[in-house]
Amino acid sequence: MLTLIYLIAITAEAMTGALAAGRRHMDIFGVAVIAFLTALGGGTVRDIVLGRYPIGWTQHPEYVLLVVAGGLAAVLVARYMRHLNRLFLILDALGLVAFTIIGCDVALGMGYHPVIVVMAGMITGIAGGILRDVLCNRVPIVFRRELYASVSLLVAILYLGLNHLAVPHDWNVVASFAFGLALRLTALWREWQLPVFAYRHDHH
Repeated sequence: MLTLIYLIAITAEAMTGALAAGRRHMDIFGVAVIAFLTALGGGTVRDIVLGRYPIGWTQHPEYVLLVVAGGLAAVLVARYMRHLNRLFLILDALGLVAFTIIGCDVALGMGYHPVIVVMAGMITGIAGGILRDVLCNRVPIVFRRELYASVSLLVAILYLGLNHLAVPHDWNVVASFAFGLALRLTALWREWQLPVFAYRHDHH
């Protein structure tokens, strides 16, 4: 179950990376690099932080190929799509939620404290997107007002809570995934936002 969600997530995130790179008029190599970092960056950062070696994708060269293929597919499809921004946000929401659950699962399996499990979920969820946005010269979605990192946080807490209540693993994954995706898409649709810290230094 998680493997399937993982494959969907890395493909989705690779596509968001490619679309972001396309907006910056990058060449095919640039698109492939950004797709790779967006899809596999979060898991890589998590594995380094948790001391989990060898890092996941190094054992699965097919993941690397899938990610690059997903990125290039997005390049081909992009020409024919008008509602790219909407697609980008939906794919990104899929990746965010799926990666958060996977990150929690990895840390749980390694016997980490619940606080670290939540952080591992969030790192996996948001680090790839941060890399993508920084390399494409945009303010990362995470740091803007939208409910984004907070969605990752709530998904991680729900996943841990249901795990603690001994809900069967697959049910927990489905419930957490559905909750996170619904929350993120509703937040986008309703334009829910976190309060913003706006600091202006006025000279007198």
